[in-house]
Amino acid sequence: MTIFALSSGKGRAGVAVIRLSGPQTATAVRTLTRKHDLPVPREACLRWFYDPQTGHRLDQGLVLYFPAPHSFTGEAVAEFHIHGGRAVIAGFLEALGKIPGVRPAEPGEFTRRAFDHGKMDLTAIEGLADLINAETEAQRRQALRQMDGRLAALYEGWRRDITAAMAYLEADIDFADEEIPEDVTAQVRPRIEQLRARIAAHLDDNHKGERIRDGLQVVILGAPNVGKSTLLNFLSRRDVAIVSDIAGTTRDILEVHLDIAGYPVTVVDTAGIRESADVIEAEGIRRAERRAREADLKVIMLEAADWPDISPRSRALIDENSMILLNKVDLAPIGERSGLVPPGGALGVWQVSAKQETGLEGFLKALAQEVERRMDLSDTPSLTRTRHRLALKECLDHLDRYLNSAHQELELLAEDLRLAARSLGKITGRVDVEDILDVVFSEFCIGK
Repeated sequence: MTIFALSSGKGRAGVAVIRLSGPQTATAVRTLTRKHDLPVPREACLRWFYDPQTGHRLDQGLVLYFPAPHSFTGEAVAEFHIHGGRAVIAGFLEALGKIPGVRPAEPGEFTRRAFDHGKMDLTAIEGLADLINAETEAQRRQALRQMDGRLAALYEGWRRDITAAMAYLEADIDFADEEIPEDVTAQVRPRIEQLRARIAAHLDDNHKGERIRDGLQVVILGAPNVGKSTLLNFLSRRDVAIVSDIAGTTRDILEVHLDIAGYPVTVVDTAGIRESADVIEAEGIRRAERRAREADLKVIMLEAADWPDISPRSRALIDENSMILLNKVDLAPIGERSGLVPPGGALGVWQVSAKQETGLEGFLKALAQEVERRMDLSDTPSLTRTRHRLALKECLDHLDRYLNSAHQELELLAEDLRLAARSLGKITGRVDVEDILDVVFSEFCIGK
């Protein structure tokens, strides 16, 4: 069956792109253009387009033809670049639906066909989805590196190493009477140990790839009226939170998605932490403390007048992932009082006046540096999906069973390696992964 869809954004635009893929592509191009000759492959050709039943003109635009297998899907593909008015698009899509053997595409169906025809592996497909959804420079860079096959090459290289080791064992099993080096397991073991160490190091990445994909979580914490909402509004450059002198104004979680130093960051404003008999406020405080435990980075706001004699509840929030802001220094200058030594292993202490925006630019610069330090892209491709992480852990389990096995039956040892290689193959789709395909392709919009 041949599929079609609008591949550009919906709504009025200067140009819209409609994509067609499948065995009836050439027929559809001839029908819509009323010309027997197809355009030169991969060259834009100006044509009038006609309704296949009424013969009425639909529009004038460009058509590009990509014969199989040299296309995105591996099938014959055509792209129609037409004017982006809603009526033009609707009329063109309706005309395509009148051609026998042609139907509208489902979400992700073009990319699914690219996978089925071996044009892309699953990691590249997931990278493409991330690229479409990228909102920051770091997300774009990470998605491109995954889409161009670097992650797949890493995992496929490991899978080949396991397969090569497995071949030694199976050769000893199948050709026991031939001249095969003695003690094959002793020769294979160092290779498996080195591979296991590389996979473990890859997993021990502090979830950097997922953070870039989903955003670093920064939670603002502190007592009521300490200035948390004012800080959130400063960071977002707009009035996101209500600022009031009334304690307990913020009772629920407020989230703002920001681009800081090119990295995605979710800044969370929370309810003021204090003892409260109000049921609703108490629930907001409970949620704030839960988000504090889940946060990648915490901004602890304190009254400058209280420094350094802060409450036990505030002190309990401070750890090595905390940045401390001493707010309202315009009302209570700290001077030399007790210095600014950060307690609890905190990352530092900054004196600010959120209301007057004094010192906030210096803090924002420090925040950007900390975000960049925690999320900087390394040369090695990063893990970006939970399913990758689970498959790698499964692979490690099989390698550990191989290395720690008390038995020496070659058949069982070879099976451990086969299962380890299969776990890696699940990531790229080199083995049967029918159960996860629907999940992967559900992330795509129609037309991709």
